[in-house]
Amino acid sequence: MYPGVHSATMPDRPALVMVGSGNRVTWAELDARSAALAAVWRRAGLAIGDVVLLALTNDVRWAEIAWSCWRSGLVLAPVDTHLRADELAPLVEMARPAAVVVGTELVPTVRAAVGLAGVPDPMWSVVGQGYDQMVSAARPEDAPPETMGGRLLFSSGTTGRPKPFRESPPGVHPREVSLRYATMMTDLGVVPRPGEEPPTFLSPGPAYHTAPMGFLHAVQQLGGTVVMAERFDAEQCLSAIERHEVTHSLWVPTMFVRMLRLSAEVRGRYDLDSHRVAVHGAAPCPPTVKQAMLEWWGPILHEYYGSSEGYGRTSIGPEEWLAHPGSVGRAKGGSIRIADAEGRDLPAGETGRVWLVRDGAPEPLRRPDGGADLAATPGWGCAGDLGRLDDQGYLYLSGRSSELIITGGVNVYPPEVEDVLALHPAVEDVAVFGVPDGEFGEQVRAAVQPLGTPGPGLATELVEYCRQRLAPFKCPRVVYVVERLPRTETGKVRRADLQALSQDR
Repeated sequence: MYPGVHSATMPDRPALVMVGSGNRVTWAELDARSAALAAVWRRAGLAIGDVVLLALTNDVRWAEIAWSCWRSGLVLAPVDTHLRADELAPLVEMARPAAVVVGTELVPTVRAAVGLAGVPDPMWSVVGQGYDQMVSAARPEDAPPETMGGRLLFSSGTTGRPKPFRESPPGVHPREVSLRYATMMTDLGVVPRPGEEPPTFLSPGPAYHTAPMGFLHAVQQLGGTVVMAERFDAEQCLSAIERHEVTHSLWVPTMFVRMLRLSAEVRGRYDLDSHRVAVHGAAPCPPTVKQAMLEWWGPILHEYYGSSEGYGRTSIGPEEWLAHPGSVGRAKGGSIRIADAEGRDLPAGETGRVWLVRDGAPEPLRRPDGGADLAATPGWGCAGDLGRLDDQGYLYLSGRSSELIITGGVNVYPPEVEDVLALHPAVEDVAVFGVPDGEFGEQVRAAVQPLGTPGPGLATELVEYCRQRLAPFKCPRVVYVVERLPRTETGKVRRADLQALSQDR
């Protein structure tokens, strides 16, 4: 369904509520405002398939901007609001937007990016400078005939130039579009049973990322309420679960770590009984962290793994995970194959590149040695992750191929070292990476964000801590103690910034 249907059946139910400000929009308001904005796009000459670039932090207007595109055949292209102009310019060049909606504080960056991209100047709408007046003055009845829009997404770009993933308008009415993530939403109990109320979903992450935006779409298709945090705050999210009686939520592992850092008194302050399902993904979750969350929240944690391209996914529920700790689950639709760098299949237990294969995809053409060009095989996709399958088909991730450290001809998987360092009581966050080494090819190093004020010998202490728990070749030769690790809001480490760190010292 979509706002036009929900506005008629439950006009006063909140469609979106902001955690910090308490600002909210009902289904009647979301229907009227998204239709009014669609009328603005039509009057400005935008046509089906045109791109609307959205550069906006989490805001009560987020849903109306998205639905104005999704009900008028436009393509929504949300972008990371932390990018610099030179990082944003390639995305603008790929999107070639007909219109831009931007927060006031981001106008200089986005204008500079448009200039660097060399694209025709789009229509500009600035949230905080005339946007609300523009929407209020428009007439919803002037909106174009309703047809479902699309989306243009970009990979995180943590290891290189971001890749675009375009979903074109399907040419059908929004009410005829299938539920987004339909199988996952059913598996997780997000789809209400007969007689149940629609879900109330907490979204503490940035809406411009694939999963938060996809869940927002699905929950609102179901008529649910999205509770959106302006920014992640550990205690504020616990308070929001109690205040809004949240039933479902979406997290990344760094959020779990920060909530676990709260005192026992703070963690016990809030009633979380309404909370039935907590979903997490986007980055590997250290087993010790997940175990601690299960002990706190009970068996409600569900994990998924997949990629923006949609080649397939895995999922694992709490009981399964306790039986297979550290796994991200088994394939849900399609299959998983593990291959070496030449495309040869690897048996269970061996680590290689993780390939997600769509149902019905052809087998690759293989050379006599078993190798194949898997990337050129239709329906096969690899996000660059390394992992292994056990004999029951459960997938265990080891890191990304671009992050693999080869020292003295031996493979070192950063997550294994990170999981050890994360257990040290003085460590709040950690990232392990490799730097060139003339003798061994690469050298293992680590960057650590300390908990509290670090002592003068913390770096040396952490090196020795690893030596007592890991094989010598896996231990970092150097540990940098930094104020904050360079992570994106989904918890992914910006590897280029780590390399710069090692060059600066």
